[in-house]
Order: sequence, then structure tokens, then C-alpha cells
Amino acid sequence: ALGLLRALHERGRRVPEDVSVIGFDDIAEASSFLPPLTTVHQDFAEVGRLCVQAVLRKMRHDDASHGTTLVPTRLMVRESTAPPPVR
Repeated sequence: ALGLLRALHERGRRVPEDVSVIGFDDIAEASSFLPPLTTVHQDFAEVGRLCVQAVLRKMRHDDASHGTTLVPTRLMVRESTAPPPVR
């Protein structure tokens, strides 16, 4: 998404006036880029912890079944998004 912000700027497009941009992962650069990037934040430490738990569970129980694990996310609204224009 940061590359897209740069490319839009180079082509004279205004963010968020012309185009809204949203990223995913909330990397450190997202909040310091111009404009600051709206992004989805997830807790990578929690993702890693849950992955290790799943691997250890499989190793202990020799369980071939698997399920879905949901990790909470947060939308970090910054300055790269705006409501759509009224027509």
C-alpha cells in the first residue's frame, strides 16, 4: 500500500481526495508515511504464539485434524481514507 501511495502521488492523484488507500499489517512506516496509511492491525506476537501452540498440540496428540483460528484485528483509521464523494 505504501508503494501505491507513492505511485498515486507521482501520477498527480490525491489521497484521500481522489482515491482512498487501506493497507494490512500496520507496519511501523504506515503511521509516518504521508499521508499516514489507514491499515488493519493484527498482533503478530499473538499469531506466532497461536501457531506454536497448534504445532505443539499436533506433535503431542498426533492429531491430523485442524480448525480455524481467528485473531482479532483493529482498523487503524488514519489520513489515507475519506468518505466517497457525494454525487
